Amino acid sequence: MTAAGARRTALAAQGFGAAHPSTANRRALQRVLERTRLLQLDSVAAVVRAHYAPVFSRIGGYDRDLLDELAWSHNARRPRRLVEYWAHEAALMPVEDWPLLRWRMDRYRHGRWGGAKRVLEHSPRLPKDVLEVIREFGACTAGEVERHLELERPRSKDHWGWNYSDTKVVCELLFATGELSVDKRVGFQRYYDLTERVLPPEVLARSVDEPDAVRELVSHAADALGIATEPDLRDYYRLQRTQTEPALADLVDAGELEPVQVTGWDRPAYLRTGARTPRAVTGSALLCPFDPLIFCRPRTERLFDFHYRIEIYTPEPQRVHGYYVFPFLLDGELVARVDLRADRGTGRLLVPGAFAEPGRDEARVAAELAAALRAMADWLELDTVVIGERGDLAAELTRATG
Repeated sequence: MTAAGARRTALAAQGFGAAHPSTANRRALQRVLERTRLLQLDSVAAVVRAHYAPVFSRIGGYDRDLLDELAWSHNARRPRRLVEYWAHEAALMPVEDWPLLRWRMDRYRHGRWGGAKRVLEHSPRLPKDVLEVIREFGACTAGEVERHLELERPRSKDHWGWNYSDTKVVCELLFATGELSVDKRVGFQRYYDLTERVLPPEVLARSVDEPDAVRELVSHAADALGIATEPDLRDYYRLQRTQTEPALADLVDAGELEPVQVTGWDRPAYLRTGARTPRAVTGSALLCPFDPLIFCRPRTERLFDFHYRIEIYTPEPQRVHGYYVFPFLLDGELVARVDLRADRGTGRLLVPGAFAEPGRDEARVAAELAAALRAMADWLELDTVVIGERGDLAAELTRATG
């Protein structure tokens, strides 16, 4: 397969190239989720929370309350469709996929970090106490649990402010082990509840052995990626090579994956049986740093010849492109990148920097990018788009925006 064909296959698998639906409704949103299988969560709100942006990139402006409803609302008429867990980092994923990660929950019985073990050593009753509070009072934040337990909240501030209280550490431990789940988020805070009150009984009752669960996760990753190397497939759900290699062999034997060689790729690839390779992929999209199309940076470079690193944690004087940079997809290629900020207080979408990829028609890229920025501003209910001075595309983009 040619590199261009592989790129078009990957884009089609992720839902790009199709016309935007006439109505960006619940059904259109669910079709996106059927393709991506997960939406990564992240606390940065420089433009919009990370899980909202990939849906916009694929179907255009939509009501974000629809996604909130799928993830954090549940009633008899419209049951919860998404649940939060550690899939590709923290992510929203289909409720029915939760049992596929029980093996990971077992591995996290001492927490995802060493801090949980230290807390358990000096407060061995705290997990039981936390569960009793939540069982009695319902969904709570870690802070509310603490108040119910009448605990002091000692915590030191490190550079990033990530130090958790003991109660928060234990809530996260119980979430990682599957005893707690996230009932909802308010102001991006997790409200923990007993998993049996968040998920339906049939999901809780499903038991899947680790090899079968991993094989199903690799199959989901193959659906979402279209064509991928073993490390690409492994990365989608943060699996290990010792897990993915047997799963790949089984899926190839079953005819679900086809080994292929892609021109210019330095390792074998696997094509999802039945994956589409369109003749062309047209249209444009702004991609947030955590979009499933690009969150595996080596794959992004291999597919698009586009070197991309997030610079949030890079000191400002050392940043090359900016704090929160969105690559710009145009007709199947990544042709530019823009540093973006939503200034909600003044109703402005700020573009401090705009950069074109080498060899691109900058006038056309700027015109298409200006339209995409205007569409994003409208979606975010911002009045104006303000272009800064940084980057080789800034002047052309200013003209196109004006």
